[in-house]
Amino acid sequence: MSQTTEKRSRLSQVGGWVAELILVFVGVYGAFWLNNFQQHRQDADRRDQILASLEQEFLRGIESGKITGAKQERQAAEFRRALEAGEMPPLHPFVFTTDYSPGDIATLLQSGGVQLLDVQTLMALRELESVIRWGLSDMQRYQKLSDELIVPNLDQDISFFYDPATRKLRRRFEIYPQALEATVKFAHDLDRTKTELLKRIQAERQQNH
Repeated sequence: MSQTTEKRSRLSQVGGWVAELILVFVGVYGAFWLNNFQQHRQDADRRDQILASLEQEFLRGIESGKITGAKQERQAAEFRRALEAGEMPPLHPFVFTTDYSPGDIATLLQSGGVQLLDVQTLMALRELESVIRWGLSDMQRYQKLSDELIVPNLDQDISFFYDPATRKLRRRFEIYPQALEATVKFAHDLDRTKTELLKRIQAERQQNH
């Protein structure tokens, strides 16, 4: 009887230890699961905040860009029409201004966007940055040529810029209509790229809800 009682006592002790281990394991696992769940919710909220900020930014940018692009397109079309009609339209300083700052998107991404956003959304952002960089590079080149060739000669007679016999631009000033057309193309490229990115952002937000 004493041996049987002793065995039962040992089994009871082992069972108690096992039960304690299970309770500890469940407690640790529960705390880990809760912490992971809370972190997931925080990441989801942060992701949505970033996407919402980007969505509003691009909605405003697309609307503003369409207005500016339409104005630039009218100017380029009118100059081209007058040029083709032999009217020898006057040349003006080529000036391109923008409030774009490459640090804006970089700051947003560094605040968690790189880790939280979908790869496709990040690739669309990179594509937009590439379009902007190349476009601004062209605009700066044309503005530099304008500063060198056009601005110093604005007090010259129209024949300085045009060949009176053909009523065509002299070769060195052919960059002017090219600059106007490049501005229109840049506006179209921006509108297309921003619209595609906006659709990608809206799709990702929809997936998260």
